Amino acid sequence: MNQFVRISADDARDLIDDREVAIIDIRDPDSFAAGRMEGAAHLTNETAASFIEATAKDTPVVVCCYHGNSSQNAAQFLAEQGFSEVYSLDGGFEVWNAKFPDDVESGAI
Repeated sequence: MNQFVRISADDARDLIDDREVAIIDIRDPDSFAAGRMEGAAHLTNETAASFIEATAKDTPVVVCCYHGNSSQNAAQFLAEQGFSEVYSLDGGFEVWNAKFPDDVESGAI
């Protein structure tokens, strides 16, 4: 069975710079709209099936939540759906926003 890997914000930045990566944010809609990793998609119970269906299983996936806790469960779920490279962002959006404020976007999509 596939497993997810925890990834630091710095390593995630390198991965995103080097490869085509799916960035998934699982926070609530208001937090997602207020600020998210640039290019992130909002993954909810309602959108999960379409994401799984539409995304190639060999696409690296970085899962982001508030502080890096909830994202671990979501990352494991995606790994179990057959994604071969799944990461949970350690420290979540709070750490990303502190380290890379220029790589945060806001507003409704």
